[in-house]
Amino acid sequence: MTVVAKPSPSFAKDPILIAIGDAIRRTRATRNISQEALADLAGIDRSYMGGIERGEHNVAVINLSKIAEALEVRPSTLLATAGI
Repeated sequence: MTVVAKPSPSFAKDPILIAIGDAIRRTRATRNISQEALADLAGIDRSYMGGIERGEHNVAVINLSKIAEALEVRPSTLLATAGI
């Protein structure tokens, strides 16, 4: 049984999390990688990845780093793309 994190009650839909999720989604799309493939490459549950892209999860730095590595960009690039 896989345990999946629930959306953050305090931070879900925060504009910063939405911007980061959008930056991840746009970067993923430009590389023609499915959400499922990105989750697999990053070692993150697919439904959790979906929540990150929707701005529902307060993504940890370690997971942001894993996602960036899977997308072959630096974490700072994702943050810059998000306008942060």
